[in-house]
This record gives sequence, C-alpha cells and structure tokens, in this order.
Amino acid sequence: MLYSILSGNTSFIEIVMHIVAVILVIVLILPFHELAHGYIAYKLGDDTAKKAGRLTFNPLHHIDYMGALCMVLVGFGWADPVPVNPYNFKNPRKDMALVALAGPAANMIAALVGGLIQNAFLCFVPATTAAWYYAVAVFFQYYISVNIGLAVFNLIPLPPLDGSKILGALLPTEAYVAMMKNERTLSFVLLALVWLNIVDKIVYYPRLILEYAVYFVTALPFLPFS
Repeated sequence: MLYSILSGNTSFIEIVMHIVAVILVIVLILPFHELAHGYIAYKLGDDTAKKAGRLTFNPLHHIDYMGALCMVLVGFGWADPVPVNPYNFKNPRKDMALVALAGPAANMIAALVGGLIQNAFLCFVPATTAAWYYAVAVFFQYYISVNIGLAVFNLIPLPPLDGSKILGALLPTEAYVAMMKNERTLSFVLLALVWLNIVDKIVYYPRLILEYAVYFVTALPFLPFS
C-alpha cells in the first residue's frame, strides 16, 4: 500500500478509499476475526476469552497498534490475539486448529458480505461518471481484497499465524513438538517476510483466485436483475 502511494501509481480517490477500507478492517473486521476465535474456543469448552472480556466487537479490546501500523504500511497486520487455553479442550491440537480456522473464516464471511453489498450497489444504483460512484466501487474492491488477503495471510503455516495451529493438528507429534520449540525463530522469519514484501508474493495467487470466487458467488443472486 505505502509503495503505491509513494510511487504515484494510484489515483487520489483510490488512495483515500484504500485507507478507508483498511481503517474499517482494523476497527470492525479484526475484532470480528478475534471474536470468532474466542467464540469457537468457548463453544469447544474454553472460557478464557470470555473471562477476559474478549467476546466483544469493541475494537478497544482487540487492537494491537503494531499490527494496525503494519496493516496501513504493508497491507497485512493483526489484532491482539484472544487468550486461549488448549488444556480446556477435549482434543487440544484438533480443537486449536478449529479455533484457528475461525479467524480466516471470519475474514471470508466479511469479504462475501462486502461482495453482496457491492453487487447490490452496482445493480440498483444507476451508473454515473460522478466521483462518488467510482469511490464507492473502489472502496468495496479494496475492502474485499484486504479481507481475502488477511484470510490467506493468516493461513500461512508460520507461528504465530492461524495456519501454524492448523498445520499443528496435521503434523506427527515429533514434528509438532519441533515446530513449537522453534516458534520464536519462525515468528521472526515471518516478520522478515512481511517487511521484505515477500509475503505479498506468497499470497498473490491464492488471493486472486479467492477474489474471483467471491465476485462470482456474490454476483449470482443479482443475475435476474441485470
């Protein structure tokens, strides 16, 4: 995101709408992402997040300022992770994987909702060359893209991302223990990948495929009106 602004490859409206979309994701969707983790953990028997007051949409309970800054600067970021105690689960590794999967699923739900609203706008609001019409259309493109990007980013199997916990449920015990022993090192590897802009290349094609899928699925209900 920052590169596009500095290089002048984007118009003023696109820059503003991208910033608005990112802020909306930080304030509304990252809390939804963390709430999803906490809610599924609660349903599976762990009430740690509930006791900590984290089963809420209130962004003040979830915001991580470094993660928010990364969202603005590089397009990928995080909220303050909800506390989860896997020892409260019947099957800790499997249940932790389900809890982890809830976060990216929340981002995909947010993207689908955005796609439905975007298609309703394009279907029922008469097209115009006015700047506001273009701004709304661009906003939803960025909103959908950011959410899908976060879903894919979180599925990267490196700690502390959700993908590492999903991978943990699939690994043999010895490999899982080795991954946990090297969790801190792997976290630094992830941070380096983010700041070197390598993550963008990793998620590019999965994000593109999912974006096309979201646009296709959310356009279907409006075909009779087109």
